[in-house]
Amino acid sequence: MPQKLTIAAGFALALASAGAGASVIRAASQPAPVPHPDIQLFFTALAEDEDQAEAALDQIADSWRDGYAGMVWDLLRFMAPPSRPRVLPLDFGNPADPIRQRPSQELATPEHPTTKVWRRLMAFLEDQSDRRFRGDLLAAHQWIWEQPYDPHPEYAAFKGAWYGEIDPRFSDFFQAADTATIRLDEIDWGGVPPNGIPPLRYPQHVAAATADYLEDDHIVFGIAVNGETRAYPRRILAWHEMAIDTVGGVELTIVYCTLCGTVIPYESVADGRHIHLGTSGLLYRSNKLMFDEDTKSLWNTFEWVPVVGPLVGSGVRLRHRSVVTTTWGEWRRTHPETTVLSLETGHDRDYSEGAAYRDYFATDRLMFEVPFKDGRLDNKDEVVVLLLEDDRGTRHPLAIAADFLRDNRLYHTEHAGHQIAMLTTEEGANRVYDVGDVRFVRILAGDQVEDASGGIWRVTEDAVIAQAETGRRLPRVAAQRAFWFGWYAQFPDTALIK
Repeated sequence: MPQKLTIAAGFALALASAGAGASVIRAASQPAPVPHPDIQLFFTALAEDEDQAEAALDQIADSWRDGYAGMVWDLLRFMAPPSRPRVLPLDFGNPADPIRQRPSQELATPEHPTTKVWRRLMAFLEDQSDRRFRGDLLAAHQWIWEQPYDPHPEYAAFKGAWYGEIDPRFSDFFQAADTATIRLDEIDWGGVPPNGIPPLRYPQHVAAATADYLEDDHIVFGIAVNGETRAYPRRILAWHEMAIDTVGGVELTIVYCTLCGTVIPYESVADGRHIHLGTSGLLYRSNKLMFDEDTKSLWNTFEWVPVVGPLVGSGVRLRHRSVVTTTWGEWRRTHPETTVLSLETGHDRDYSEGAAYRDYFATDRLMFEVPFKDGRLDNKDEVVVLLLEDDRGTRHPLAIAADFLRDNRLYHTEHAGHQIAMLTTEEGANRVYDVGDVRFVRILAGDQVEDASGGIWRVTEDAVIAQAETGRRLPRVAAQRAFWFGWYAQFPDTALIK
């Protein structure tokens, strides 16, 4: 997602003054049960009339629950906080200027129309929480996340109406949120409307030999399905964050969450249903939420399931396909028959290497905060991640530091009842296989490995295959790279190998 956008001046005040919030809410929700306050009071708290706004806040306070704090934060999120006063430097201007003679004089800067509302709401939130956030909206959000989730029963309608003022399509995502499996106060706007970052739909490809725009050290995401191979350069995919494409006769939805550094290819058909996915423009724990065009349900990128909307609890789950992050040079050498995305995408972008998200990738800072962090690795250290099911169907998350695998190119471990082997190439490409009782002891030249009994196996994108007459196959396990902070925020109970 791009940097957070600034809401136009007067956006929230116009909503409150015109009563737009009231009309939308009444159409989208049922009367709030006692003792919960009418959610229209939260919009009235934005009024320009101070007495009217304070009266609304007094009524909310009379039946306050900490679970309402997320609604107050949602309002604050789009207000302009007070700016720091600007002070003229000592050597500014003409020494005879009267301002020069009073160097501490603050410049008169017009205050944003919503700043008065920001102060009002922040003071109210501090009073109700008995905390002093000192103007730090992130600290306020962290406190909210630490509280038990006990939202207003009409929080979904409130959020849909409020975000619907940014783009009416946002309201569709909250129409059936009563069965959401994630906290609604952790859903944030990423700064763009739905599909504001345009997905690539059935993009053009070229043969490897004609892809002269790529250098050997450029990063690509390699996918192989039914014997067909294709590379998706990061320099292109980062501008679109999603590609719908067909590889090996299988339609895939390839999702790239740039913020959490992960690419995941899914089969577009699940349980006989063709899932037409798009980018919602919303985030959950800095992880992009997808949406399907048919039901407007929101989908979690890491977990491959709907988490808000009509499909929650339906049992529908996308099938995760394997992907490898590597260099173009390595992928092309091992797969000379591969095709790769063409620069002719139909969009005008700077597709040069590293142009997209250069500033974000260059530091360890986050663009959107998350409720959980873990200091065992830096935020954006890369990890290889996977979810494996045990024999009861429970999924167990695992993360392995990419640096660890670079130093341990052949690594065996047990996870969720599976014996897995992780094979890493000299250039750092990682692949994971479910190997059962086979134990490899050495990586050989020519994409081969040797097992403990001296048997030779060939490493492919689909499986590790015995060279002996039996041709035994050990299947590939779907795994991908991710930034440590993004994976941990989703799965704080994850196992970590580093």
